[in-house]
Amino acid sequence: MNKPVVAVVGRPNVGKSTLFNALAGEMISIVKDTPGVTRDRIYADVSWLDREFTMIDTGGIEPDSKDIILSQMREQAQIAIDTADVIIFITDVRQGLQDADSKVADMLRRCAKPVVLVVNKVDSFEKFMPDVYEFYNLGIGEPIPISAASRLGLGDMLDEVIAHFPEGAGTEEEEERPRIAIVGKPNVGKSSILNKLAGENRAIVSEIAGTTRDAIDTAVTYDGREYVFIDTAGLRRKSRIKEELERYSIIRAVAAVERADVVLMVIDAVEGATEQDAKIAGIAHERGKGVIIVVNKWDAIEKDDKTMRKYEDQIRQVLSFMPYAEIMYVSALTGQRLNKLYDRIDMVIANQTLRIATGVLNEILSEAVAMQQPPSDKGKRLKLYYMTQVAVKPPTFVIFVNDKQLMHFSYTRYLENKIREAFGFRGTALKFYIRERKEKGR
Repeated sequence: MNKPVVAVVGRPNVGKSTLFNALAGEMISIVKDTPGVTRDRIYADVSWLDREFTMIDTGGIEPDSKDIILSQMREQAQIAIDTADVIIFITDVRQGLQDADSKVADMLRRCAKPVVLVVNKVDSFEKFMPDVYEFYNLGIGEPIPISAASRLGLGDMLDEVIAHFPEGAGTEEEEERPRIAIVGKPNVGKSSILNKLAGENRAIVSEIAGTTRDAIDTAVTYDGREYVFIDTAGLRRKSRIKEELERYSIIRAVAAVERADVVLMVIDAVEGATEQDAKIAGIAHERGKGVIIVVNKWDAIEKDDKTMRKYEDQIRQVLSFMPYAEIMYVSALTGQRLNKLYDRIDMVIANQTLRIATGVLNEILSEAVAMQQPPSDKGKRLKLYYMTQVAVKPPTFVIFVNDKQLMHFSYTRYLENKIREAFGFRGTALKFYIRERKEKGR
């Protein structure tokens, strides 16, 4: 099941960051700083009562002018409306009801998304509850009193949030159709690629509303198979500063990647792979999605016999954390190689769902151990008992050993390489969990 997306919206200094950190930092493991994606903690995975969701922080800079604050609040609300399944609207009991709160509440009331109204900084329910009732005037439901700093009321808030999650994972038909997210920086040609794929295949193209958000997905039938493309291209307005634009594109990418089986990471051939590309690609990598790096505008590059190798080296260097990703060189303008994308998507999905029998895995494990001895420390050597595959999307393996501490990262990578040599798994990450099993007789 795809994880729902929950967005946090609110004025500066109402406690958005405190709430975000309380949920991301204490109720779950600390968010990893994987390939530069979450350095500014724009999103985090949260679990509550066995329900998992992705939380996004829409907050931006804090300007002095009240007019700018209101316009930024509206922009935050619009991002939340575009991308989220549930919106947490956070207000401040100590500052009271503000004009900006009312104006954003008007937007949220019209958006048809579930909104959980939260009143923060209620450190004493007895003292502040009369002030909490004032927020009923916003007309978007019952205000839930919390104190993010003191961790009060968070359980009631999360109960209300998960009550709005859709049941199940959608219809069976939606599950059967491959979902492909097209992500990347603005202006790299995401929309052009989608339009070409949808328009030139003489396909049945229908606009279908996203299951739980306003983004429009596009269903395309190619060679008798239906694909659903999730486009993250449409920035609603030019942002005033580059950081806001980057933040916006990352938030949109998180929401799209959550719903996808395969991610098309579009890179501008003229510009090459950049740090911002690494941030966006890292979202797909963290979530174990299938990844195809699509180098667009290939027609604009002067080429010789070394051009493709040079480009691949540069991409592999910037995206060094995902060496398994497939690379394709295309042109949305001319249509060059775009139809071959479908074959590559099918191949990546097949690899994402590939299951390897336990017996075969353990033959590979035995050969790998014979070729390279497991590491040892202070006279104690790592013993590997057996390996089994426990999940797909992405293929996930559990290795049982005598001592987890001896299982060095480099030896796990060595075993991964041996599995890839045998089965390929092109285009998909592999996940490994190490479990201890005591030796018999002890």
